[in-house]
Amino acid sequence: MEYLVWIGAVISLVGLVGLMACIVIVARAKRAKLDDAEMRAKLARVIPLNLGALLLSVLGLMLVIVGIFLA
Repeated sequence: MEYLVWIGAVISLVGLVGLMACIVIVARAKRAKLDDAEMRAKLARVIPLNLGALLLSVLGLMLVIVGIFLA
């Protein structure tokens, strides 16, 4: 079940990259000094990306754990 560990690690890394992208997007929005409505709109667009990246990270880590238990 070693392949399960590697697949999980790759999925987790993709999720981690997505989380880093969310951080960069929000940091750029804060530096842009947007007004309240624009900032809320920008953050509302980032939330689904953030949740999706978090889901990928969790699923990848779950695959790693399952792969370790089955090995």
